[in-house]
Amino acid sequence: MKRTNLILITALMIAGMTSPSIAADDDANKANGLKPPTHANVKYGDHERQVFDIWLADSPKPTPLAIYIHGGGFRAGSKENLKSNHLNELLEAGISVASINYRFMSVATPLPTPHHDARRALQLMRAKAQEWNIEKERVAAFGGSAGAQICMWLAFSDEMAKPDSKDPIERESTRLTCLATSGGQTTNDTEFWQKQIATLLGSDIDMKTFSRPLDNIKDPEKAHLAKWGVKTPDEAKAKARQYSAVSIVSADDPPIFMSYGMTPTAKPPTDKTKIRGWLIHHVNLGIALKEKTDALDLEAHLKYPGAETKYPSQVEFFVDKLLKN
Repeated sequence: MKRTNLILITALMIAGMTSPSIAADDDANKANGLKPPTHANVKYGDHERQVFDIWLADSPKPTPLAIYIHGGGFRAGSKENLKSNHLNELLEAGISVASINYRFMSVATPLPTPHHDARRALQLMRAKAQEWNIEKERVAAFGGSAGAQICMWLAFSDEMAKPDSKDPIERESTRLTCLATSGGQTTNDTEFWQKQIATLLGSDIDMKTFSRPLDNIKDPEKAHLAKWGVKTPDEAKAKARQYSAVSIVSADDPPIFMSYGMTPTAKPPTDKTKIRGWLIHHVNLGIALKEKTDALDLEAHLKYPGAETKYPSQVEFFVDKLLKN
């Protein structure tokens, strides 16, 4: 693989923004138009980012739960990024909503730390199902970009509960009823990204403009290894596959609703500073997963401009899957 391509691929796979404040309180929720949660900053670990908010739907009987997992390249973002219209529509439908924070990726906390944080948060919510009037057999996850990656990993992984664990939280199921993603990266495979670069961008792009260091590791090869907490390229490739939806999805997994913001024939942005974001959220990622789910006869819906879909929105998808079945 050419070094210029590896620079871009590494940047794509650790894409992020400048880290914002992690303060998660009523003021932050209000600033984003979110109503105060029923329970705020519930701790599921010792780190300051291992917290979540939860809004419980008003219902005399146990309600389904939809868990929002924010994006931000695993290096930024916040549970306050939950859209107020999604929150309100889900609550009005009788679906409780949670939104989690997770530890950001760094050399000290490489991938898949955020994924495992989300798993722990999910299991804690299930452990408190009776207290919070939640129907633990009907739990969904939704999110965009990095959050979508985590959602897909949770949904397409085999059961991760440990029935014999001394920790009662670890005994709870990690399986989901359904999931919805926006601009999700369905694979971490460097070969896939190399093909995308060649197909969508050609050779007239200066790949160095995409370079993003990890903890000041500027060398793309070293940054890629540090991202996964491994020592060799083969180890990185094997680990990346374990957290790629296209690699782990199977016929017994839950239905997925995917949405992307461009058509398959859309041209790259003329502003080269926007190409990285365009690439890592490209509809080709959804198409790749849809081809795999179709081969498995697994229910999957792919929405992009001009596409005909059964469900107009992820909320309507959740209402059908969590309330009507």
